[in-house]
Amino acid sequence: MNILLVEDDERLAQALTKTLSDRNYIIDRAADGQAGWQFARAGTYDLILLDVMLPTLDGISLCQRLRSLGRLMPILLYAAHEIDGDKVIALDAGADDYVLKPFDLEEVAARVRTLLCHCCLLKPPILKNGSLGLDPPTLEGRYEGKNLHLTPKQYALLELFVRCPNQVFSRSELLEHLWSFEQPPAEETVRSHIKGLRQKLRAAGAPTDLIETVYGLGYRLKPAQSHPPTQAVSSALHQPPTLAQTQAAVMKVWERLQGEIISRIDVVEEATTALLRDELGLEQRHRAVWAAHKLAGSLGMFGFPWGSQLARQIEHSFQPETPLDRDIAQHLCELVADLRCELRQPPAIGRKIRSVSVDVEMQDRLSQIKSG
Repeated sequence: MNILLVEDDERLAQALTKTLSDRNYIIDRAADGQAGWQFARAGTYDLILLDVMLPTLDGISLCQRLRSLGRLMPILLYAAHEIDGDKVIALDAGADDYVLKPFDLEEVAARVRTLLCHCCLLKPPILKNGSLGLDPPTLEGRYEGKNLHLTPKQYALLELFVRCPNQVFSRSELLEHLWSFEQPPAEETVRSHIKGLRQKLRAAGAPTDLIETVYGLGYRLKPAQSHPPTQAVSSALHQPPTLAQTQAAVMKVWERLQGEIISRIDVVEEATTALLRDELGLEQRHRAVWAAHKLAGSLGMFGFPWGSQLARQIEHSFQPETPLDRDIAQHLCELVADLRCELRQPPAIGRKIRSVSVDVEMQDRLSQIKSG
């Protein structure tokens, strides 16, 4: 499946591309919002993944443009922090999901998989699973060339199982996928349709357990490893990478791009020094906000969750609506020093955020300034 990634941060883009490519997705990447708009108009994508804060055209506006153009593919938006109402605005703009950075790459991959599975019933190509074949335009199903003569609901059930192999669907989930809210039947109706579907599959020569009951959970298409050995070997070759493999890939990206992270800390430190000298201009302040925003969004993913928190505090302090004085300038110096110290430690991908005492007095002071 084809995914468009719209992300200006090179480190994050490479990590996401690696994670999703390892799961056999085809990734196109645009480095700013306007380029993402051009990619989306020119190409056909199964899903779009984009940052809220982008150069030339922000993620919310890009999402609105795509929906106004009639593009219905799932859109997953993500941001480094959430201001009150941001998630509502994103969803109202047409996004299907909204994630906060720093995020876990495995979680993003799972969200992508879920979004693609939810929309899979809208797609019309010929479907094959072993001897089973489905033709969405005609709603016909065949097993080893024999017509199954399915009812519309039987066909819809079988198509869902084929599009999402190995996924277990509970009866309530099947009802949600295949029946409208205006006519929700009882869950017993699902069992009746499954029974009829199995009978038609058996009549065509399919195994009796092709539609498998996972007791206590629901139903699924028989897993690939239960099929003949040649198919099982093929399936094994396409298994998603393990957590250790994902962590190793992220570490390679970190080793290659940590110099760029240090450069962004330099941008923040230069702005802090200018503030202490009472020489901070608006443009330099905006650059500091941007650099801190990118640091907050990526450091946690690279194994520096506390560094991500420090960067977020720096970003909030440099926001244009926050009046700056010498106390805040001194606090910013301490935050930058703490951030540099944190990055001297070896990254630990996947570790939990350690408990750290935050300068509550300064945080309260910032909150009072912003609200006053």
